Amino acid sequence: MPLDWDKLRVFHAVAEAGSFTHAGETLNLSQSAVSRQIQALEEALQVPLFHRHARGLILTEPGETLNRTVREVFAKLAMTEALLTESRERPAGRLKVTSTTGFGNAWLAPRLARFLKLYPDVSVTLLLDDSDLDLAMREADVAIRMHPPRQPDLIQRHLASFGWRIVGAPEYLKSAGIPQRAEDLDEHRLIVWGEHRPPIDEVNWLSEAGRRPGAPRRAAVEVNSTTAMLRAVQSGLGLAALPDYMGSELNGLLQVLPELKSPRLEAFFVYPEEMRHSKRVAVFRDFLVAELAGAH
Repeated sequence: MPLDWDKLRVFHAVAEAGSFTHAGETLNLSQSAVSRQIQALEEALQVPLFHRHARGLILTEPGETLNRTVREVFAKLAMTEALLTESRERPAGRLKVTSTTGFGNAWLAPRLARFLKLYPDVSVTLLLDDSDLDLAMREADVAIRMHPPRQPDLIQRHLASFGWRIVGAPEYLKSAGIPQRAEDLDEHRLIVWGEHRPPIDEVNWLSEAGRRPGAPRRAAVEVNSTTAMLRAVQSGLGLAALPDYMGSELNGLLQVLPELKSPRLEAFFVYPEEMRHSKRVAVFRDFLVAELAGAH
């Protein structure tokens, strides 16, 4: 017999939620209705889809296989729906954008007002995450990433190249002194990202500057947010290397060692092949390019 779409939708919700109760809340169905749908699906397929435990539900091997396919199908349907609902005349509908927390907070969020003034029929969902969301699985429509895409099936456009500024608060530098060369950083309190899911490989480069390879200096503070690093610098805690896309956020801080060689941050606009003809994606890409051209 053909698989029932409603039952598959219920199955997918249960597989993602891990319980009949939570899936029922998502679907606005009673727990017993959800349970009946799953039981009917298992009877139709003649395989158990879940192991039932006191702590919840765990997918069986056939359940895992079915859920992989169902997840892909629903992701493709969501993408198709998004494209079909877009107006022929002008960009409209929701655009899910993901970016790193630093770039999203400091650069992108303050510019969304200008974008939405140009395109009032578009609404934006901004997902800030320093790990890469899966665009093929519709976790987002488009991404702004600080590295070339690692997935081969994504369309990419280079947006901009950013540098870094080593900055400190005036009161901190007055008491600690201004470093004249990279080796002087040994005498300063440094604020770096640390090892927790760095958004780019060289994010902690200040720890290594002026040191022999493999012997980084120890930072005073590690914090996995460039916004928090900025606040720590502003408080007079120490020195940090911050991306120059932070622009006016760095006002009031003093730059040191401007001649020090640093890695470049390469920003890319990335989206899946299926979104190639989306007007929302096209106008958002063009907006980013124009804004970044004006900033550089």
